[in-house]
Amino acid sequence: CAPAAAVTSGLAATLVAGGHPAERVLPLLALMALMAGALQALYGLVGLGRLMKYLPYQVVSGFLSGVAVIIAAGQLPVLLGLPRSAGLLGVLAPGLWRWQALAVGATTVAAVLLAPRVTTRVPAAVIGLAAGIAAYAGLAAGLPELRVLDGNPFVIGSLAGVPALAYVQGRVGSLLTLGPADLGLVAASAVTLSALLSLDTLKTAVVLDVLTRGRHGSNRELVAQGLANMASALLGGIPGGGTMGPTLVNATSGGRTPWSGFFEGVLALVAFVALTPLLAWIPLSALAGLLLVVAARMFDWSTLRLVGHASTRFDFVVIATVVVVAVQVGLIQASVLGTALAMLVFVREQASTPVVLARRDLTRAGSRIRRPRVARELLDAHGDDGVVVALGGSLFFGTTDRLFDELSTDLAARRFVLLDLRRVAAMDYTAGRLLGQMASQLSERGGSLLFSGMPAPGSQVAAYLEELGLVGARGSVPVFEHQDDALEWMEDRILDACGYEEDPHGPPLPFEALRPVRDLSPEAREALAGIARQVHLDAGEVVFTRKEPGQTLYLVASGAVDLELPLKAGGAHHLATISRDDVFGEMGFLEGRTRTADARARRDSVVYALERHAFDALAHRVPEVAEVVFAHLATEVSHRLRRADKELRALEGR
Repeated sequence: CAPAAAVTSGLAATLVAGGHPAERVLPLLALMALMAGALQALYGLVGLGRLMKYLPYQVVSGFLSGVAVIIAAGQLPVLLGLPRSAGLLGVLAPGLWRWQALAVGATTVAAVLLAPRVTTRVPAAVIGLAAGIAAYAGLAAGLPELRVLDGNPFVIGSLAGVPALAYVQGRVGSLLTLGPADLGLVAASAVTLSALLSLDTLKTAVVLDVLTRGRHGSNRELVAQGLANMASALLGGIPGGGTMGPTLVNATSGGRTPWSGFFEGVLALVAFVALTPLLAWIPLSALAGLLLVVAARMFDWSTLRLVGHASTRFDFVVIATVVVVAVQVGLIQASVLGTALAMLVFVREQASTPVVLARRDLTRAGSRIRRPRVARELLDAHGDDGVVVALGGSLFFGTTDRLFDELSTDLAARRFVLLDLRRVAAMDYTAGRLLGQMASQLSERGGSLLFSGMPAPGSQVAAYLEELGLVGARGSVPVFEHQDDALEWMEDRILDACGYEEDPHGPPLPFEALRPVRDLSPEAREALAGIARQVHLDAGEVVFTRKEPGQTLYLVASGAVDLELPLKAGGAHHLATISRDDVFGEMGFLEGRTRTADARARRDSVVYALERHAFDALAHRVPEVAEVVFAHLATEVSHRLRRADKELRALEGR
């Protein structure tokens, strides 16, 4: 497992450089492995498996690419057969290269890369290792020094055998010699390794889900892997994870259940026990070749393309920074930096997400109250005094400055600013303070800030606004459950400022004073009054329902009637409110088809009903009645279509 090899070797080098004797290094490495496994199990138990899947890919890519560079830097000198004292700089000195090691390593790499073209039944790594061993054997046939095990720098060398039970007892005994102070020596490495193994495993699990059309349990995987790594540490092994290469080999070779991994482990154990004498002859450069192929495949080469696009250069900087810190400083520091960069990436993404979804003034977004023509003309002339702003996403310190910039013109020129908060997911203190400043700025000019679509009481957004004194018992900002109610409130204030007087609770208008009746001649007006039927409606009373047959036209003399569209999930969608001196039911009256909506009295109302059959009979005798009434209905429908067209254009241009 590459992450385990990198972290373990890095910790071992650090401990040796720190003056720790060899007999203490191995127990400390075992302690690190034990802690890493315990941490993995803990991640799964507390549910962090789900959270790890949300780590930005830039950080994950930087981690894995950094580990790949560390592996390559450690194995390239081995591939070239350099003396241990030469270090990585020896790569630049061809005079130090040993052609025997290079030949074996190159053969191994070539075999690994070419093997899939020949067969996929045998893993490429197995073929590559076999090719490397065969190449070494071929060289040894002509070079006697390669046939000697002792002091041979090209092979693993003799492995001292220890009885299994005695080895386990020795490992456990060495762990018991450690004290609490030793935990600090390996804690950071354990955290780093546990995170790397968990990330590698979960990343591989996601890819495996696609191949097998399954769905893994991230927390369950971490608990199982953590327990297995703890057992491995006690038995003398090193931690492992679900690395991509072996997993894909397993899946493409026919493995479909966890049993395939189990039997792979059993066979590896059998090979280790039965073939221990042969393991000593495995060429080091062959193993280095295998690891270099792993490193090359682990490195995320696609990130290099990010440099060529301005929109992705910041992502490249994040990845490159994690890689550089991992290589030059250490994986521990890279993990800390990666977490910080993950937060930075999150803030950057959130800050770049638009929070102003739409903005319309009252000339393009009116309430559903059908007002008299005079009122509509006044609202068209002064509708820019109010604006509706739909907000969305997260309002926090990263977006407040842009929000204020986008609304600065409205705050300076409008009397009323309505903020629709239905799509706001979260809010912080900075955003709440900004809304308070907006409310104060509008109030100083005699205007008002309004909220509609407030989240449910007790939500994070509602709590912030209440704590700041903007809403609730101490609140100064009007709050409306529905946007239409807020629009009606603003329209009423604008009409009041224009001197328009309308008493919705006044006495019923006489029939002859209603539109279009008042445009008729006295004789026609009297004739139409003869077929009109006065109806008194109580608040909440249903006039007609959707899909109900009806050809009656209603003229509202007082009160108001709501037109609603029933919803399948329950409740109703408010279409319009018909106020005094207006009409409704014109669709059924004109077409003779079923009703398209429900009509319900908003408050106590008086309406006049005109039946179509009686109206047609009267129109034959008095044609003026049909001419005036139909002309009025056509004009009203035209006005409503123009209004709807204006609102649709505003929605398309948001």
